[in-house]
Amino acid sequence: MSVMSLRLPDEIADTLATLSKATGRSKSFLAVDALREYLAREAWQIEEIQKALIEADAGDFVTPEEVNAIANKWIANAR
Repeated sequence: MSVMSLRLPDEIADTLATLSKATGRSKSFLAVDALREYLAREAWQIEEIQKALIEADAGDFVTPEEVNAIANKWIANAR
């Protein structure tokens, strides 16, 4: 396991300490858990963007009719 040192703004350090006390988890556990979730979300987003770019480069777009159908569905659901 690697060790990393970082500077935290006081408000984040305070929140981390408060959550640590409230949950009975270590600050390290909470920080690693938060970082793990953030990295997974960012990796997913980058992967989806890369897929979309491949589709766009291939000219794989929805038709105007498909866009209108979806927009009309949202408008009908909003009413």
